[in-house]
Amino acid sequence: MLNIKSKEFLSQEQIKTIAPSVFTTQGADSTSEKYSHIPTNQIVEDMALLGWNVIDAKEVKARKQIGYQKHLVVFRNNDIVINGDDGDTVYPQILLTNSHDGKNAFTFTAGLFRMICENGLVISTQEFENIKIRHYGYNFETLQDTIKQIVERLPLTIESMNKFKSKKLNQIQAEELATKALSVRFSENELSNISIDINGLLTPTREEDKGNDLWSIFNVLQEKLVHGMFNYSYAGKNRKARKIKNFNQDMVLNEKLYDLALEYAN
Repeated sequence: MLNIKSKEFLSQEQIKTIAPSVFTTQGADSTSEKYSHIPTNQIVEDMALLGWNVIDAKEVKARKQIGYQKHLVVFRNNDIVINGDDGDTVYPQILLTNSHDGKNAFTFTAGLFRMICENGLVISTQEFENIKIRHYGYNFETLQDTIKQIVERLPLTIESMNKFKSKKLNQIQAEELATKALSVRFSENELSNISIDINGLLTPTREEDKGNDLWSIFNVLQEKLVHGMFNYSYAGKNRKARKIKNFNQDMVLNEKLYDLALEYAN
């Protein structure tokens, strides 16, 4: 979901192609009279004025109320970048989720985008609390204050990342973390019926992620579990894991993995 190949910002036409619900001009028929409709593309335009442009967008598949479903927009500001001493360049991101069915406020979550692997991470709410803006009474000043709050909290995100990089795990701890990480992707019942090579799961796919520090191990596990980059055995047959395509599941898995890693960082 957050694995994007293009480093260019998306145009409004490109966003409309991949997530048309961003441009819905009215609320669903099921919304109450108190519902105040603010199209997500207005937030997109206002975010651009604050220096944050769109690099990705998604929407959940819907059979009913098409155009009103939950959607995601990912923003990046190229003036805000973390250049690590190890060459791991990371861009902080802002993830916005919304829907036009009256069930969701504008919710902002922090993320990180690693240039090394073109992969996105979602910061755990334990480290970076979600911020919401209600549709009713929305204005540019409210958004401006919200983004200011998020930017002011970015040092906490950098501190957390550096803590991951400085924490070394032994082989037992790394295998323990990988085993716990599997429970985020699979249910207890599924885990009792499948077999997975833990060492294979911990094997980096690129030179830059080799190392026994928590940051490297966490990134290897996150990428493999989200993108289905591992095999498992079920009933004696080898199968390839599926990539997670639903952005809701992706974000939940990301946050839970981050929570797990935090247990080893503290």
